[in-house]
Amino acid sequence: MLIRKEAVDIFKNISKVSVLFIMIILIMSACSSARTGSTTVSSLPDTEVSSYNGQKLSPISDLLDVSISGPQKIDINTYKLKIDGLVETPTDFTYDQVLSNTKYSKVVTINCVEGWSAKILWEGILLKDLFDKVKVKDTANTVIFYCVDGFTTSLPLKTILDGSIMIAYKINGEILPAQDGYPFMLVAENKLGYKWAKWIVRIELSDKSGYTGYWESRGYSNDANVTN
Repeated sequence: MLIRKEAVDIFKNISKVSVLFIMIILIMSACSSARTGSTTVSSLPDTEVSSYNGQKLSPISDLLDVSISGPQKIDINTYKLKIDGLVETPTDFTYDQVLSNTKYSKVVTINCVEGWSAKILWEGILLKDLFDKVKVKDTANTVIFYCVDGFTTSLPLKTILDGSIMIAYKINGEILPAQDGYPFMLVAENKLGYKWAKWIVRIELSDKSGYTGYWESRGYSNDANVTN
């Protein structure tokens, strides 16, 4: 009888250990499922649009980095877009103040002198609307763009006004990535890629029609017209 009692006790102890082991396995499995579920919930769908009004768009990744100093990062909390020169009221605009203007969307292809191109949906603010706020003087004929990395370029004022040229803050439905010019990139429609200024921090209205920017002063055409 003593032997049988000891056997029963051993069996009970083994059963307790087995139940405990099974419970641990179940808990670990539940935790694993929770982690997997959490990962799935936090994986948001891609918001980049691939087509617009029947036009197939190039992915943002097709915009290659050809900047003079690599991608730049701007602190939007301290960012100001200065518009000065031949204007009645020189102004430093915050990011939000620029975006308070009417926004426009347009599909425009950027063509680089290196041979690549990308058809992108741009959303931004017309430069004309910003110029109206600072009251451009009659003597101005040229617009010079200054970027945080020291890059500069220019366009005739008439080209900007007649062509409804804008500065973009979104591409393919997404906020402009840092590597592509955040917070603003010039959409220099019908001009080669070296006119598409990125990380713009200052816009000067000038009467220097012959002004040459970074690449133009190194031999690139100041017209930079895209030829089909």
